[in-house]
Amino acid sequence: MLDLSITGRADALAILEQTASPCPTARLASLGPRSRFILRGGDEAVAAASAAFGVEIPREPNRAAVAGDRAALWLGPDEWVLVAGEEEGPALGEALAAALENIAHSLTDVSHRSVAFTLAGRHAATVLNSNCPLDLSLAAFPVGACTRTLLGKAEIVLRRADEETFVIDVWRSFATYVWRLIEEGRLEYTL
Repeated sequence: MLDLSITGRADALAILEQTASPCPTARLASLGPRSRFILRGGDEAVAAASAAFGVEIPREPNRAAVAGDRAALWLGPDEWVLVAGEEEGPALGEALAAALENIAHSLTDVSHRSVAFTLAGRHAATVLNSNCPLDLSLAAFPVGACTRTLLGKAEIVLRRADEETFVIDVWRSFATYVWRLIEEGRLEYTL
């Protein structure tokens, strides 16, 4: 099989991270290049992919399951994004493809498409809400919650990693726009 995977991608947010204003209550940090696969399928595909991925893929709407450096996010009734370290991409893609070989499914490597970063600190939710319409209170968006939403005019995938940390996954072409919107929201809290 022809290997079309891209490895060694540059961190698209590295320069923005280096020039970000210090803000201890709403810290921005790039997560660097990651491997991402979109999985679509039914119960049999989810079970097989869970075993190959090493993380039980969530069946509850808008939830994420995380184990170490891997995360599986529910994005729709039959759609998940599987995220892992960049170096794991080729082997992980092969393992998933082998596990799903005789099962109806769709598995697409979208590693090149997106970048991810975190926004962390006690004002993280408030900063996000300056441009995101969701209720990001812990009651409405608890730890482990994830969803597709808008930040300004860009679609993002948002996950709450802990009480004060959000992971933002955005298409590479919108990354600078989203980062700068968040930077603007942080101005009120910048030292």
